Amino acid sequence: MVALAPDLFFASKIEATLGAAGHEVVLAATAEAAIDAAAGAAVVVADLHAPGLDLSDFAARLRGTPLLGFHSHVDTAVREEAERAGFDLVVPRSRMAREMPELVARLASVG
Repeated sequence: MVALAPDLFFASKIEATLGAAGHEVVLAATAEAAIDAAAGAAVVVADLHAPGLDLSDFAARLRGTPLLGFHSHVDTAVREEAERAGFDLVVPRSRMAREMPELVARLASVG
């Protein structure tokens, strides 16, 4: 799986949590790096607040790969934009931190 997570603290949390759940995690600091690394990925996780992230372009270029986006709980506009762009699941960062392995497993099983 690939994680677009420019925040180093949260990126290390993703890597540790999903690694402990048995996932091989490739971290990407930019949308372009995530897209480049996503070939064959079971799931792509993306921080919807990543600098320069164009949600529509990102989702279009990764069509067919399950997309899990996370956002600040107060930013409902970015949630709605991600859903319109085609993300399969969009959750607040707090839920992502709390339920990360379950959310990824849910998407990986349908992807």
